[in-house]
Amino acid sequence: MTKKYITVVVAILAIIALTFSTKAMIANDDVTTDENKTPAMTVDLSNTTRVLLETTFGEIELALYNETPQHRDNFIKLVNDGTYNGVLFHRVINNFMIQTGDPDSKTATVDALLGSGGPGYDLPAEIVYPKLFHKRGALAAAREGDETNPERKSSGSQFYIVTGRRYSEYQLNAMVERLSEQAKAMKFQALARERLAEIESLQAQADTTALMNLQNELVKLTEEWYAQNPVQFTQQQIDAYSTVGGTPHLDGTYTVFGEVVRGMDVVDKIQNVNTGKYDRPVDDVKIISAKILPRI
Repeated sequence: MTKKYITVVVAILAIIALTFSTKAMIANDDVTTDENKTPAMTVDLSNTTRVLLETTFGEIELALYNETPQHRDNFIKLVNDGTYNGVLFHRVINNFMIQTGDPDSKTATVDALLGSGGPGYDLPAEIVYPKLFHKRGALAAAREGDETNPERKSSGSQFYIVTGRRYSEYQLNAMVERLSEQAKAMKFQALARERLAEIESLQAQADTTALMNLQNELVKLTEEWYAQNPVQFTQQQIDAYSTVGGTPHLDGTYTVFGEVVRGMDVVDKIQNVNTGKYDRPVDDVKIISAKILPRI
């Protein structure tokens, strides 16, 4: 652990207030995309359930992974219940993702704030990482942030489809370094929070020696944890992110449970629409209908 994010005594308390913005992390990167690229095949899609979304701009066909059975079965249930018929793509960010699945969006006014609706339940996370990751075309479950959702439970109905961008080897290496620092800082933050009462007591006593010793102890624990949980990309991830692209900074933190097998051109049309406040399309874009396709 370096002193990039830890500085002597005061940092032990200050680190608790730190937050890390993944949006800010990628904001200054040059964007390169290729809309003709299709998702890289990284999972065996034989014997998978297929879902057809008829949208305002055309058809999107999804394959649901068998590796995430709770998300697969829940998605099938919602499709059969008609939950997705008529919902809007309420959050669209070019070169990032398109999000939908909020039942409240079916009757939303043009100025409505969307994104908090659902079926009344969450799903336990099924993060099968690094096998399932955020390549272009990945289907993943939306969720509340870690601050209010440390277990990373998925929304019962909201999902997003990754568009993303391509990355060079240099950019991927730089991202690994940034994500490594972020992971260490977040672990240190969690450890410091567990010892907050002790920290405050030592601070009240102005015992700087003890505070420094405690800091060193937490640094050591963080480094030991990171040695067992390093941030790194597999060769599959590197190949996918450097050819078709994706959103690697989300990996390992959201449940990826399927992928687009047909219709990425439609996804790209949706990601390129004009958006307004809260990244909502100016003109409504919706899922007209969703249905389970017969097995071939």
